[in-house]
Amino acid sequence: MRPSNDMTRRNLIGRVALGSFAFPTIVPSSVFGRQDKPAPSERVTVGFIGCGLMANDYHLKTLLGFGDVQAVAVCEVDKNRRDAAKTRVEKAYEGKTPYKGCTPYTDFREMIARKDIDAVCIATPEHWHAIQAIEAMKAGKDVYCEKPLTLTLAEAKRCIDVARKYDKVFQTGSQQRSGVFGPFREAAEMIQSGRLGQIVSVTVGVGEPSIWCDLPGEEMEPGLDWDLWLGPAPMRPYSSVLSPRGVHKLFPAWRKYREYAGGGHSDMGAHHYDIAQWCLGMDASDPVEIIPPVDPKATSGVTYRYPNGVTMIHGGPSGCTFTGTAGTLRIDRGHLSSDPETIVKKPLGDKDVHIAKSPGHHRNWLDCIRSRQKPLADVEIGARSVAISILGNIAYWERRTLRWDPVKWEFVGDPVANTWLDRERRDPWKLPTL
Repeated sequence: MRPSNDMTRRNLIGRVALGSFAFPTIVPSSVFGRQDKPAPSERVTVGFIGCGLMANDYHLKTLLGFGDVQAVAVCEVDKNRRDAAKTRVEKAYEGKTPYKGCTPYTDFREMIARKDIDAVCIATPEHWHAIQAIEAMKAGKDVYCEKPLTLTLAEAKRCIDVARKYDKVFQTGSQQRSGVFGPFREAAEMIQSGRLGQIVSVTVGVGEPSIWCDLPGEEMEPGLDWDLWLGPAPMRPYSSVLSPRGVHKLFPAWRKYREYAGGGHSDMGAHHYDIAQWCLGMDASDPVEIIPPVDPKATSGVTYRYPNGVTMIHGGPSGCTFTGTAGTLRIDRGHLSSDPETIVKKPLGDKDVHIAKSPGHHRNWLDCIRSRQKPLADVEIGARSVAISILGNIAYWERRTLRWDPVKWEFVGDPVANTWLDRERRDPWKLPTL
């Protein structure tokens, strides 16, 4: 619980940065607390929205291990998962003081209304991401949101605008930037240092675009708020394929269906297109032309063109393969290779590009909550990365070339394509305003 007096270290630092008053240069660490044993007022209080596999195996597991974090609430529409998450949190803090317990919620709106919660970690299906993230930011919370960041282009742009308006720290769950699964940072350093010469093309090997949901309905055992699971998505009968009951070790197949996600193309595309953008130095932009494959039934082969002439193709081996005038480089989870081999074997020199090593994706987020700096996978980075998958999906659905304006976030001279900027939402859910 945060104290009612707002003169905490976080506010002191912010006011010093603004030059409001003087502050001693050297202050004993005991005044502020340390990461392993911080002052109670300096613990970042966190609530968790969505308590499925990602929350259990990654977010809860990691954040409960930090001494400068205190989990105070969990929100989940499945009672069994909700109860299990509450028990896990309280067991982690058992015997530690001060701690007043973990409050369970079914409706995220009740949780984000709490004034004593600093930040939320969102791990729900992506058709929920934008509404939950935006409403949390408007309620004063910093946000960590799983990728793919959003279901629509309009949602992606709105997340950026809200984060900027309310000055919120927003980390997208593109963990590969923090060194999870492979040497992605090293690949970005090599490519940005010019080892491949001028980049000509990139292939990104990820899954297929999404399809409309055609699952049969099933009888549902008690304990799941199915209406809230669907939220803004169309009403349909319950399916265990979409939401397996209880605590499980599955990545549910809602990812496959267009009402809730962007298919494998978005699911892994949000990781690997993100790496392509990073390596190309295009974090603040997107391709300007999207060309579908010639075969009208093909589910790979969309080609993207950047303003500088670089092409990116959906297809090929898993991960990213960069082709330049001086060689090729392939990066994937657990894999880094090049032709010639010297591209990846030769150590980087002092004059090469060096990207700061992440302390860990959650740690980076928490550090930025305190410093008020942008995290490694800031909201715009997540929005630009998922936009590529969404643009590609629209090209597959429309089966024609599209021109995209990454500054205005709209299709150029194409009213039909612009109808795909957003989706209808089931009442009472709307895309939140600024």
